[in-house]
Amino acid sequence: MIKRRTFTRFLGLGTGAAAASLAGLQGVSNATAPSRGGEAPLVPATAPGTHTSFPALQQVRAGLLDVGYAELGPAHGPAVICLHGWPYDIHSYVDVAPLLADQGYRVIVPYLRGHGTTRFLSPRTFRNAQQSAIALDVIALMDALRIHKAVIAGFDWGSRTGGILAALWPERVKALVSVSGYLITDRAMQLEPISPAAEHTWWYQYYFATERGKKAMEREDLRRDLTRLVWGLVSPTWNFDDATFERTAAAFENPDYAAIVIHNYRWRLGLAEGEPRYDRYEDALATGPAIGVPALTIDPLLDPFTAQPGDGSSYRGKFTGPYEHRTLPVGHNVPQEAPTAFAQAVVDVDHF
Repeated sequence: MIKRRTFTRFLGLGTGAAAASLAGLQGVSNATAPSRGGEAPLVPATAPGTHTSFPALQQVRAGLLDVGYAELGPAHGPAVICLHGWPYDIHSYVDVAPLLADQGYRVIVPYLRGHGTTRFLSPRTFRNAQQSAIALDVIALMDALRIHKAVIAGFDWGSRTGGILAALWPERVKALVSVSGYLITDRAMQLEPISPAAEHTWWYQYYFATERGKKAMEREDLRRDLTRLVWGLVSPTWNFDDATFERTAAAFENPDYAAIVIHNYRWRLGLAEGEPRYDRYEDALATGPAIGVPALTIDPLLDPFTAQPGDGSSYRGKFTGPYEHRTLPVGHNVPQEAPTAFAQAVVDVDHF
């Protein structure tokens, strides 16, 4: 468990500075349902794409960053932090956030480092995207917004970050919603080959390991073509339109976007180094720590990354607290493809 006081010293800051209802989705299944601490309210069904924008975005200095974020709901409501993945942005939660705000939650949806309006405070800071660095960004954001504990919900990079927060800072995580389950990166395992079919799914990771892939991410035209291609491949039944993609693609114009994306995927494969100041966190994560906070995991059945049959069995042992698993008949971008089901998962896990 990482202490908050230690974290503020680690960043070199003073303590003051750091201080679809389910029935509407066919094919949904539940497993290992725990006893609930109270009856969770039913979230009203909202069709994907009902909302297209957030209220005016806000900025706050937090740790190494000036973080851009959307905030909805009552200022003193219980906090929910929704974390996006790649190649996505805060618009993955454009329908989820209002649903949770209507349930009385204070909903925070930040741009991760290198995305949207989030900026590094110093040009001298290494553009690092190793997993613990991103998790520490969220701790710094919580401190800046005076949020001691929150429900953390995420997919893709957001699931990985949420799992890290729950494993290393459980006192800051009231509960966790994690699409694809346990995604904390095991760099040693990343050095070993997997089945050719699975390797094929990860094609862009290997592309980014090359100078050619790096140049593609730095060119606006190729970056847009590549990210849109990924959207279609990992969400084969999501009929998003041009405007939906363009709203998110605007976040990729961040000046540090290419550097962050490339470093993240190269670091996972052992092709790029992290920073020594994160070593203690990475050493802890290398042990594959269990997650003991209340957790609800989701497997999207149409996502090519989902290990079939999508029952969560491959990572069930990593969750030792109150737990439930669900499968949804959607692709990779679960909150945007199935906003009601995702919001219901957040409300439900908060009542475990």
